[in-house]
Formats: sequence, structure tokens, C-alpha cells
Amino acid sequence: MGNRLSKIATRTGDKGTTGLGDGTRVDKDALRVHAMGDVDELNSHIGLLLCEPLPPDLREELISIQHDLFDMGGELCIPGFTMITVAQVARLDMLLEKYNADLPALKDFILPAGSRAAAQAHVCRTVCRRAERMIVSLGKIDQVNDTPRQYMNRLSDLLFVLSRVLNRFGGGSDVLWQKDRVRDLPDSQSS
Repeated sequence: MGNRLSKIATRTGDKGTTGLGDGTRVDKDALRVHAMGDVDELNSHIGLLLCEPLPPDLREELISIQHDLFDMGGELCIPGFTMITVAQVARLDMLLEKYNADLPALKDFILPAGSRAAAQAHVCRTVCRRAERMIVSLGKIDQVNDTPRQYMNRLSDLLFVLSRVLNRFGGGSDVLWQKDRVRDLPDSQSS
């Protein structure tokens, strides 16, 4: 791998194409490239989340997820290739069960807010949902295995749950959406 990455500025993409893992060249705005980019962006946002104070177990689990996302990028860049497994999806199900166990039931919608770590987990969740949508769109026009889509679906749920866990870890709680909250300034303050 070292020799393969020894030259970063290849100039092969100057005409708006990029190479997939199987050697084929595609336009940089192809759905497959968008899906790979969204997964990469999610991985970067998880890296930013890892800069925050986190429970040690959660830190290690997020690092494992980063490795999974790198695998997913590899799978997406080689049509027909498989790297994401049912076992990886099952691990997310296990983490969902683990982190949901001590959370109070939700009776209201929550806002993507609270501690910095919780807010960053929400950013990760929204990027994950976008990546999932892109994988679904790609699957309508090209071959994509089921497990990447399933993985992203579970991961976005997990990131939502983790935002709640992280608010509690930071000494706070969920920030609830208030249906009847006054949203407009009184007329005397609007000018």
C-alpha cells in the first residue's frame, strides 16, 4: 500500500474523472463517487467527534466504525466487491442495544444540541443519512450489496442514540423540541 500512495498529485483527475478500484474511470460526479465521498465525509466527522471527551469503550467502538467505513469505501469503489459483512451490521445492532438500555424512553422530539460531543454526533448522524440515501440511489442504477445500506441505516440510528448518551456523559440531558415555544420576537423588538 505504501508504494501505491507514494504519489498523491497524479493529475489524472484534471479532466473531471477519477479511477475506481477496478481501474475503470468514471466522472467525478457519478453516483458511486458521491456515495464514496459521503462515506469519507462521515468518517471525517467521526474523527472530529473523537477529539471530544468520550467514554473509553465508546472511543474504541467509534474507531472500529471508522475502520468499517474505510472498508465501505473500498467496497463502493470496486463494483461487485464485498467488504461489509452481516457480522459488522450485527455489531451495530449489539451497540444499539447496549447504549439504548439505560436511556429513558423518548416522549418528545429532541433537537440536535446539548454538549459539543452530542451535537457532533448529530452532525455525524445527518451525514450518515445522506450517505445512506446516496447508496440507495446508486443501487437503483448499479450493483450494490445490501450490507452497506443496512450498515448505514443501523449506524445512523446508533449515532442518534449516542448523541443522547453523550449529553448525559457531559452532565446534561436531551434538548427537547418545544411545540408551543414562541418563535417570533414581539413587535416592539423586531425593528
